[in-house]
Amino acid sequence: MSDVMEPMIHEDQLPGHESKLEPKPDWQPRFKGSDRLKGKVALITGADSGIGRAVAALFAREGADVAILYLCEHDDAAKTKAIVEQEGRRAIAIAGDIGDKQFCERAVQQTVDQFGRLDIIINNAGEQHNDQDIADITEDQLRRTFQTNIFGTFFLTQAALPHLKEGSAIINTTSETMYAGSKHLLDYSATKGAITAFTRSLALNLVEKGVRVNAVAPGPIWTPLNPFGGQSPDKIPEFGKKTPMGRPGQPNEVAPCFLFLACEDSSYMTAQVLHPDGGDTTSS
Repeated sequence: MSDVMEPMIHEDQLPGHESKLEPKPDWQPRFKGSDRLKGKVALITGADSGIGRAVAALFAREGADVAILYLCEHDDAAKTKAIVEQEGRRAIAIAGDIGDKQFCERAVQQTVDQFGRLDIIINNAGEQHNDQDIADITEDQLRRTFQTNIFGTFFLTQAALPHLKEGSAIINTTSETMYAGSKHLLDYSATKGAITAFTRSLALNLVEKGVRVNAVAPGPIWTPLNPFGGQSPDKIPEFGKKTPMGRPGQPNEVAPCFLFLACEDSSYMTAQVLHPDGGDTTSS
């Protein structure tokens, strides 16, 4: 078996295209920018759609140039690139599998070569499969989910660290499933627990270098991840309705958490996790 699993881009319709999703998620920033990321360069994985697109749009509005990493959704990535450029910032779109260490190294180097620096890493790309029984999870799926969600986070962070300076920020996307569990997302929730532990450990490892490491743990957010394989079709009409707020969240309700953790507003925060989840975790 190869050290790097091939992307499961056909199973469960993954990874999913936002251009085919109805209704469309809300990614638009809600407020005028205030230059909180002026002159910064951010690299965002999974930035073609969903939360990643909303983060890219908000970061651009706040003054950052953005490297958009994505797997194979070229139409969505082109849209995100155009969104960043419409905010007056530079953008590049880089296609590839973050589960491949060499791709992560090339993507980071391309970002630095083109933009001259790297300040913010958003490890956001994730893979999710819905399974009713643990016996249904194949070895290939288990390896692939960890390859994307955990190995990809490690590989990209390793590639980026030589370019990060004091004041830089790393923000990982974990999930409410790490805290509340999910009986149908066994491999996914396991990776999210590992991401949370990695966040806290890496924060301690890098604190003396002045690099802050935090995470965001969204609840049910309306993105392509769930309708295109992350949830069974019969569950989609009720998606997010069991939260205390009675609805799923939108990507532009999550993006401000990433902005807060990326900018100097959170200068005294590291090893922390924010929870945009409609109150879901506390009610579990």
